[in-house]
Amino acid sequence: MYKNYKLYFIILVVYDKLVKLEGFMESKNLLILLSDEHNKRMLGAVGHSHVRTPNLDKLASEGVLFENAYCNSPICVPSRAILATGRYNAEIGYWDNADPYDGKIPSWGHRAVESDCDAVSIGKLHFLDDQAPTGFSEQINPLNVVGGVGDLLGLIRQELPVRKGAANMAKDVGSGETTYSNYDKKIAEDASDWISNRNIDDKPWVLFVSFVCPHFPLIAPEEFYNMYPENEVPWPLLYKENQRSQHPYYLAMRKCMNYDDYFDEEKVRKATSAYFGLCSFLDHNIGKVLETLNKSAFSENTNIIYTSDHGDALGMRGMWGKSTMFEESAGIPMIIKGPDISKSKRIKTPVSLVDIFPTVIDSLKLEQNSKDNDLPGKSLIKISNENDDYERIVLSEYHAAASPVGAFMLRKGKYKYVYFAEGYNPQLFNLEEDPYEENDLARDNNFKKILESFHGDLLDICNPEEVNKRAKREQNEKILKHGGVDAIRERGDFGYSPAPGQKAEFD
Repeated sequence: MYKNYKLYFIILVVYDKLVKLEGFMESKNLLILLSDEHNKRMLGAVGHSHVRTPNLDKLASEGVLFENAYCNSPICVPSRAILATGRYNAEIGYWDNADPYDGKIPSWGHRAVESDCDAVSIGKLHFLDDQAPTGFSEQINPLNVVGGVGDLLGLIRQELPVRKGAANMAKDVGSGETTYSNYDKKIAEDASDWISNRNIDDKPWVLFVSFVCPHFPLIAPEEFYNMYPENEVPWPLLYKENQRSQHPYYLAMRKCMNYDDYFDEEKVRKATSAYFGLCSFLDHNIGKVLETLNKSAFSENTNIIYTSDHGDALGMRGMWGKSTMFEESAGIPMIIKGPDISKSKRIKTPVSLVDIFPTVIDSLKLEQNSKDNDLPGKSLIKISNENDDYERIVLSEYHAAASPVGAFMLRKGKYKYVYFAEGYNPQLFNLEEDPYEENDLARDNNFKKILESFHGDLLDICNPEEVNKRAKREQNEKILKHGGVDAIRERGDFGYSPAPGQKAEFD
């Protein structure tokens, strides 16, 4: 009898080890490729008339393209904090570009390292600083916020300041090399070297490769700029004065970020050629990394995600940069490829950057931490292998530079709902019939029930008025901490964060 019990115990132990080994063997490394400010429409895979992105197109043809992907806040610093933590800003409160991620809320990097995996970053983070405990086991050549402080001017939202640095957007257009293009080349080189030097017997890993382009300045390396002759590029959509949004929220935003005041036809065309060129330059650098991966021992056991932290209007509606809830700004490209992921598949399920956290857990087959049970995201691997869930809700919100009040966007099915705090009228768009969001249905009584339903969905996630009050209160506290409104106005506007080794220039 004793021998039988002993044999039974041995069998259980062996079975447990086999199950664990099988789980380990099923795990996949994860390569996350992130760009900055890539308009979701400016990708060959979605049929853009001019932009050439052969490497990303190939990635999409070999994997899954998410047609309805969004950032959760259309500006760099909050978007990246949300990507790291997998939580909406209404909860975590990294409101603006002066509120960088500091590691106080666990990231997927923390979870990977806790489970004896490596989590390595190469390139732009836009976190607090190099020393903040943001979860990475190694950071290679990171770019973080200016001086550990960031854009203080964006804190001022009661009387929106006119951004003096806005003139630089139109001034810095054309062809040539910039600190950003040189930085991106180095990022691609560092990523390729890391993959090449990695041993197949080393720990499982997640590698976060974060490029800056096509973020402005809108100056593209000559080879890529020349791919798009200025007289052949399309004119921005809805650019005429009578086509632009007259919603008071966006009127205030355009007055603060008055980029278009400095553009004429020549500069619009140069800026467009440069942005298209930067998209192709980005694609070229991504191609180098993917080629290295394909030639490595990891080619068969690595999942790949490509996405961006937000989009760019590129003159559409007379707006430049990000910061809006329109598709060109809040929408992002999103592609996933892997050994167990369908090929040449398009998915309508709405997804967003909060889905990255559970994707890391799923790819590496980590045991889920009970503290993460309330995360709003879902693994993109699971979503890519399921039937479309078109009615899934995603949230984006904005409490940063040039916004008079908080804005909250929900995407569900064919509709997009935008709620503005403090009594501003909401917006509602049918994106299937009106993909460029020209026809606001919120004023049509026939859509009253849909508006009410969406507002109920928003309240299930957060109380937008309370979130708006909290954001403004905490921003005002930070204004006082940094010497008050006048001191911050005197500090000025630096336009964009400098690459490592460069100094910010204030206007």
